[in-house]
Amino acid sequence: MTDKDYMQLALDLARQAEGRTTPNPLVGAVIVKEGKIVGQGYHHYAGGPHAEINALREAGKEAKGASVYLTLEPCSHYGKTPPCANTLIKAEVKRVVIAMEDPNPKVAGNGIKLLNEAGIETEVGLLKEEAKKLNEIFLKYITTNRPFVILKNAMTLDGRIATKTGDSKWITGKESRALVHRIRDKVDGILVGVGTVLADNPRLTTRLGEGGEDPIRIILDSSLEIPLDAKVINQESSAQTIIATVKISNKEKKMRLENLGVEIIEAGERGLVDLDILLKKLGKREITSLLVEGGSRVNSSFLEERLVDKIYYFIAPKIIGGLDAIPVLGGKGVERIEEGIKLVDKKITQLGDDILIVAYPQYLAK
Repeated sequence: MTDKDYMQLALDLARQAEGRTTPNPLVGAVIVKEGKIVGQGYHHYAGGPHAEINALREAGKEAKGASVYLTLEPCSHYGKTPPCANTLIKAEVKRVVIAMEDPNPKVAGNGIKLLNEAGIETEVGLLKEEAKKLNEIFLKYITTNRPFVILKNAMTLDGRIATKTGDSKWITGKESRALVHRIRDKVDGILVGVGTVLADNPRLTTRLGEGGEDPIRIILDSSLEIPLDAKVINQESSAQTIIATVKISNKEKKMRLENLGVEIIEAGERGLVDLDILLKKLGKREITSLLVEGGSRVNSSFLEERLVDKIYYFIAPKIIGGLDAIPVLGGKGVERIEEGIKLVDKKITQLGDDILIVAYPQYLAK
């Protein structure tokens, strides 16, 4: 096996903990000595041993003089666990191959510096782009203190998310819906507007055959219209429900919601919820990723304010038609085609009868 093969294995190991390490990154480690893998591991959950520690425990004394393959620079600071760079030095490894530097200001090259000062050979950059894609959520959060925003939509071929009567179940097939629940299992939060709650009364939970974790539920509701008997409030779930609103005028409704266990966040003084303020407040709560499953107005607001980092568009081979059918995007829209948001780094797959487009929005310079 080559260096690239070992690093790919480390990336695959790291991916096993998707959705479980927040607010920490996904990290995998492989230890090789004389062409043989003597230790491997990954970071399972925040507060638990880091990938390097798990791999070193498996390698034992064989780690001395070995090469270590890491998907991310080893930490150099004391957090919930001791610095991994020091542990690697103590194990007397010979060489450390690192996919990418850690942008965390507490690390930012210091881990590599410690290894070099100890006489350990280091190489940085192998499969760097793959490593960045693996940790795209962590990279956004650690550098901005704001969540990585994923916009998900399920639409017909003619770009509708509901008929003129508001009927929307089910536009896409079971394969697409199953994937959405797997995405919910991996994100920290899920967001909809109160209009979706009023129309569909969703639970916004993760429903997988093998279980799964519910994301924190966030409802945009500037007037506190949400019914007290809404399913999103009244259900058994370990995840919190948050209502994002503006400066409270209906204090009685606020108190009744809080008595039901709902957290109220004020984001803005009046009118609609200020999404920029909201994302900053969610970031302070260590919500590193947010899945937006809104209606036309919510979808367009996030895109028009350039807050979306990644898009999942599920397209069903159905045509609704009608000027009054609900489009996937509302808002003002652009005046010229050239002003439209371009999607880059696209991946197109088929799920049952549906087409899924996963891409990243490329916004025009202001």
